[in-house]
Amino acid sequence: MLIGKTACGLQYAVKRSGNAVGYCSLTIKCGTRDEGGYHSGIAHFTEHTIFKGTERKSAHVINGYLDRLGGDLNAFTTKEEIVLHSTVLKEDLGKAMSLLLELATCPAFPDDEIEVEKGVVIDEINSYKDSPADDVYDKFEEALFAGHPLGRPILGTAASVRKITGQELRSFVKEHFTPGNMALAVVADLDEKKMEAAIQKLAWKVFDGKWPESGERILSEIKAPEKFCRRVEKRNHEVNAVIGNLAPSLYEKNLRFPAILFGNIIGGPASNSMLNDLLRERNGWVYGVESSYTQYSESGVFAITLGCDRGNLEKCMKAVGKVIGRMQEDRLSDARLKAAKKQLLGQLSISSDNGETQCLSMGKSLVSFGTVSTDAQNREAIEAITAEQLQEIARKIFDPETTSSLVFL
Repeated sequence: MLIGKTACGLQYAVKRSGNAVGYCSLTIKCGTRDEGGYHSGIAHFTEHTIFKGTERKSAHVINGYLDRLGGDLNAFTTKEEIVLHSTVLKEDLGKAMSLLLELATCPAFPDDEIEVEKGVVIDEINSYKDSPADDVYDKFEEALFAGHPLGRPILGTAASVRKITGQELRSFVKEHFTPGNMALAVVADLDEKKMEAAIQKLAWKVFDGKWPESGERILSEIKAPEKFCRRVEKRNHEVNAVIGNLAPSLYEKNLRFPAILFGNIIGGPASNSMLNDLLRERNGWVYGVESSYTQYSESGVFAITLGCDRGNLEKCMKAVGKVIGRMQEDRLSDARLKAAKKQLLGQLSISSDNGETQCLSMGKSLVSFGTVSTDAQNREAIEAITAEQLQEIARKIFDPETTSSLVFL
């Protein structure tokens, strides 16, 4: 893998893979948390409307540009990044990279297209009413980060989206879409040195030798939230619940790796996770239960989510408490800890075998750390986790004085 930075400040990482398909992503360090002074939801709306035309290409041309090559073009928005990404045959990577940078640096934001897309996004917002499992988690995060930029909803509201203008979109992009806030990642079966040279040449062409300074993201302290245990009557067939708390941030390496392993043990994707084994396999109380650990700059969120029949809610909540209590009080045996590490490392290896997943992960790492951790470095960090660290992280995250819950009944 080659990692570097162009003269204009654009970071990049290129990695060779043995595949006829190539992947590229442009990660922009700008998300929902950076919307101060703009209407709520503008980051996500920018991601939608950025495909509606540039100074050189119409929306119609953009939509068919990679389709004709058998490729794919997509994007998504998080609270801290906007990501544009593409999958194409390796020989078409140059066109894909050029298009991603063109979309990010010279979007046109036509007024007629903006109005059409408002209807699409508002429909997306309203669709959450039919997806309580997603809605309850979003509302949980908003309550956990109340008063902090991380508490802003990614989609915004229907009212705020209606107020977004083309001028506001152009201002938002000009402020945040600077080369110093961008990272281009490429995974393909091509010579890494040649890919690096192509990126250097492309960056110079796109930015015309100019590189506006990128403002530093302003981090603000997150105070421990007051504990809340809320139940909202939704009259849904299924009850949806979230139990969780603040967790280590993206930059707390000594804590975040134990938190990742802890989450995988109690509620990871495998059928032998503690929560899945107890709630689903043994008792049949739920269709699905899982834990998630989302890492942000100042903090993280660790949450357990489940859906169950109304009559099983209290049994499920008690069972979750039982599993957490076991992790807090009982030290894992050496054999159990070794097996848990092996399982996580296996899952990560399988995941990293997917070129698109690898490419997106590289972009995230570049804008967050300025580098990309190797598989060996990640393995070393996981192998170093102790049973005592797992106990401590379980006690820290699920402190009964601060652990909160939100239930949609």
